[in-house]
Amino acid sequence: MQLTLWTYEGPPHVGAMRVATAMKDVHYVLHAPQGDTYADLLFTMIERLPRRPPVTYTTFQARDLGSDTAQLFKTAAQEAYARFQPAAMLVGASCTAELIQDDPGGLAQALNLPVPVVPLELPSYQRKENWGAAETFYQLVRTLAGAKRERAPGQGRPRCNVLGPTALGYRHRDDLREICGLLEEIGVDVNVVAPLNATPADLARLQDAEFNVVMYPEIASVAASWLQRSFGQPFTRTVPIGVNATHDFIREVAQLAGLDAEPLLARTASRARWYARSVDSTYLTGKRVFIFGDATHAVAAARVAAQEMGFTVVGLGTYSREFAREIREAAKLYGVEPLITDDYLEVEEAILAAQPELVLGTQMERHIAKRAGIPCAVISAPVHVQDFPARYSPQMGFEGACVLFDTWVHPLMMGLEEHLIGMFRGDSEFHEDATPSHLGGSARRRETPAPVAAPVPATPAPANETAPVATATDPAAAAWVATWQADAERELKKIPFFVRGKARRNTELYAREHGLGVITLDTLYDAKAHFSR
Repeated sequence: MQLTLWTYEGPPHVGAMRVATAMKDVHYVLHAPQGDTYADLLFTMIERLPRRPPVTYTTFQARDLGSDTAQLFKTAAQEAYARFQPAAMLVGASCTAELIQDDPGGLAQALNLPVPVVPLELPSYQRKENWGAAETFYQLVRTLAGAKRERAPGQGRPRCNVLGPTALGYRHRDDLREICGLLEEIGVDVNVVAPLNATPADLARLQDAEFNVVMYPEIASVAASWLQRSFGQPFTRTVPIGVNATHDFIREVAQLAGLDAEPLLARTASRARWYARSVDSTYLTGKRVFIFGDATHAVAAARVAAQEMGFTVVGLGTYSREFAREIREAAKLYGVEPLITDDYLEVEEAILAAQPELVLGTQMERHIAKRAGIPCAVISAPVHVQDFPARYSPQMGFEGACVLFDTWVHPLMMGLEEHLIGMFRGDSEFHEDATPSHLGGSARRRETPAPVAAPVPATPAPANETAPVATATDPAAAAWVATWQADAERELKKIPFFVRGKARRNTELYAREHGLGVITLDTLYDAKAHFSR
């Protein structure tokens, strides 16, 4: 366990809470000290749910450690059942209570409650939130799905289960709506959606479907693999984020269902594609993008960035260590070194070294990019309240592709707008003292007397004053260091900010290749001429 200011994932019992909160008629009894009840706020404050999570805490205190904490748990479990009358119960311990070793599963079993009780063994000091959610969902499915039986006959159309959406999931509610719409258009009926809004009785019907759709592998891949082994249900591997992945998803689902996907593919398209046909799209070509998040969203974002936006992926990573292999395979496609870490300081170092023009990440990367002055868009949990919008805003499907386009391109376009305002700052309409144009020419600006400052004698900068530059990031150039003369640095600042980084890199590359240790104004012009050929 590591002491940190920020963390990408909570302990595994928070993952269990996400599954319990998503479902109906399920109650979670958590053996935990008084302070661990903070997790409720994640759902009521961040996701803004209208109800508390269905969790009963034993809330033992320090003075209880010298007495029978096991009896505290048994009493809490009995009272929780009597009060809430759930159809199934989860029992487990938080990271602190795990040290007491009271065995909540054994204690609950001894109570002989008249409902299924699912014990959770979640090693808090080795695993984290997404693993805890996956393990909880798997144990629920394994306990409640029942023995294999003859599949109930369908009603003329193939049926599937949709697995993975939970409470506190990044855009899970909207993604689910988009996926269900796609399945309807393909001609596939949804048998059960789980865990979101599912009951224990729904889990008993899982085996009635022909196949499973896995929306979020971090949550549902373990349960889907068990369903495949136990009931012969194949499951989808494609996550439909982006236009190309959505097309692949439609083809994969149609193949599993024995249907023809081409009629649907022929009449569907994303509204974001018009931009690719416009001359303005050349502004995006080659933009350097750094991507970090959970493995599912990071891999999908890299594909969209490279294939659909024309960006250049300069960094790709995840905090999901269980899915490091998928990130490494994706990183090979873009020629970058994969970053597998849950230390946000390592991520910050990698971002600053890569010098991207856009960062796609979590709320952690949003703070990092803000400090570095780099445009950023959020693509993955962990997120904050603004990333649970009231509007419909999926990430998956064709509508999700439009949302991605708006979310990723607008930070870059707003930066362009700021540059244009700066460029025309001397214009009569745009200078600092100008009357706002929407108020009309006759409106008068209220004048504020400027403070009088004591005169400070100007100190002219020497003509040969130089400014240091960062060392090149590639290993072959690690030993090369050059300096910029002040007049060259001033000239560089006149270049629009959205291409300034590229101009600096090209100039330094030119200087390195020609053995120049000092970058002068002539070097800047020579480099421009060299790369313009």
